[in-house]
Amino acid sequence: METILYPPREDWKKLCERSSINLERIEKACREVFDAVEKEGDVAIARYTEMYDGVVIDDFAVSDEEKTACVDKVPEELKRAILTAKSNIEKFHCSQLSVPSPVETSGGVVCRQEIRPIGKVGLYVPGGQAPLFSTVLMLAVPARVAGCGEVVLCTPPMKDGSVNPVVLWTAQQCGVDKIYKVGGTQAIAAMTLGTGTVPAVYKIFGPGNQYVMAAKQLAQRYGVAIDMPAGPSEVLVVADSTARARYVAADMLSQAEHGPDSQSILLTMSETLAREVEKEVERQLDMLPRRDVAAKSLMHSRIVVLDDILQCVDFSNAYAPEHLILSVDNPEEIVGKITDAGSVFMGHYTPESAGDYASGTNHTLPTSAYARSYSGVNMDAFVKKITFQSITREGLEALSQTIMTMAQNECLDAHSRAVSIRLEDNE
Repeated sequence: METILYPPREDWKKLCERSSINLERIEKACREVFDAVEKEGDVAIARYTEMYDGVVIDDFAVSDEEKTACVDKVPEELKRAILTAKSNIEKFHCSQLSVPSPVETSGGVVCRQEIRPIGKVGLYVPGGQAPLFSTVLMLAVPARVAGCGEVVLCTPPMKDGSVNPVVLWTAQQCGVDKIYKVGGTQAIAAMTLGTGTVPAVYKIFGPGNQYVMAAKQLAQRYGVAIDMPAGPSEVLVVADSTARARYVAADMLSQAEHGPDSQSILLTMSETLAREVEKEVERQLDMLPRRDVAAKSLMHSRIVVLDDILQCVDFSNAYAPEHLILSVDNPEEIVGKITDAGSVFMGHYTPESAGDYASGTNHTLPTSAYARSYSGVNMDAFVKKITFQSITREGLEALSQTIMTMAQNECLDAHSRAVSIRLEDNE
């Protein structure tokens, strides 16, 4: 990791850059997959699954027999952990549900908003070396709390053509309707366009690599909504002199082990802490089974020493991290100044991994500085809010001049007439 001491503000933009990717090449590859799936359906899905996953699959749908068989393959201790996490996630997301009261905006004019769940949602759960069963919880639990009519899940098959048993068991605990052995760009294309096997959905959720991120953005051109652009994972740690170097190093490595494109940033006012963290990262790195992955991530991670805590907050807002850890003595003193972050972890005993798994907040968060304009997944992501209004004749009379004046000045005479025609009626 590189350590930068007291960089001037004009250098911050460069220091906030993520690892570069060839978007043109990735987008071209995604378009080819979408075009093939649109024309060939399941045939194209099978071809890409063999090409990218090295697996030949005749039926992408997970059978009832497979769902039953997975139960005995999940250790009881892990089942208990998953159910505990599920309970906390349900509690936190249920707390977000609220029904606004009707408002009389003026005499005889009553407006209200009602919540309706999205009818069909598609959940993407990455596979690879570390199948993310926790992502099933983060997406399926709020989908069910919201009351979404149909919940479809796609996840890459393992080398034997099956779905990871923990992913499969967790999906069943969360009430997922349909599960398919499809991964990568082809999974996003299938849920966007629909095939003979995989149904099309109205909105797609879930993290993934750069190809999945590009595919989700492409899905929007076909009229399918997405939760957010979500690419390689990242963490930014703000640490003062009260922070423990080994805690900070562990937090940075917990992000680095996600993948070679992940990024970890440390901001501190202490050169001493910076040196200690650098040593701790090297020491703890040697202990990790995913050492090679984490080491590649650390190549584009960095430590930045700044003058004071307010500079650290300003730098953090400029970076707009997916995860922000405040390893400081009194985090409440600075939270009001944080404007751009996906999820914030406050204090020395709040590791980012708690939010990844079991505290109750959602771990599907905006990356690549999209925290400037996107929220992490929450209940609003799974519902639509429809407005209703009811106006009496007296209420329309009171508003009529306002409506007609505005309509006429926009040269929309029919709008004006829709009001006046009602007032001409003596009934």
